[in-house]
Amino acid sequence: MFKSILLPTDGSDLSDKATAIAVDFAKLHQSRIVAVTVIQPMLLPSLGDSGAMIDTGQYETQIQNAARHHIDKVAAAASAAGIPFEGVIAMSPNPCEEIVEAAKKYGCDLIMMASHGRKGLNKLFLGSETQRVLSHTTLPVLVLR
Repeated sequence: MFKSILLPTDGSDLSDKATAIAVDFAKLHQSRIVAVTVIQPMLLPSLGDSGAMIDTGQYETQIQNAARHHIDKVAAAASAAGIPFEGVIAMSPNPCEEIVEAAKKYGCDLIMMASHGRKGLNKLFLGSETQRVLSHTTLPVLVLR
């Protein structure tokens, strides 16, 4: 039924748990997994005359390395289970858009993603990427906690 699963990952413990479930699900359904990590570019505040300098090159290197590590964890889990795998690193200020676009681009028919389950003010201020994906895709979304 589901032949291609998009699995957004941010490297958190919750994403690691979602990876384990996605691998089991993919094995059961003989599906492939496409993992995506979205890097958000550094927003530089106006520093005025403070003289503070931010090394954007170092930030980009560190965030790229972290993203590669997130993808490598999913790749290792998929490989150990014999699941076909593809990893994608995208850069965007809007992770939701990249997740939805990756699902289209890679022909996915299911999005499986972790939800942090934020409530109250945290949900209001931090928002929910999962909620945004749910409202911007026509694909089925399996939300894992």
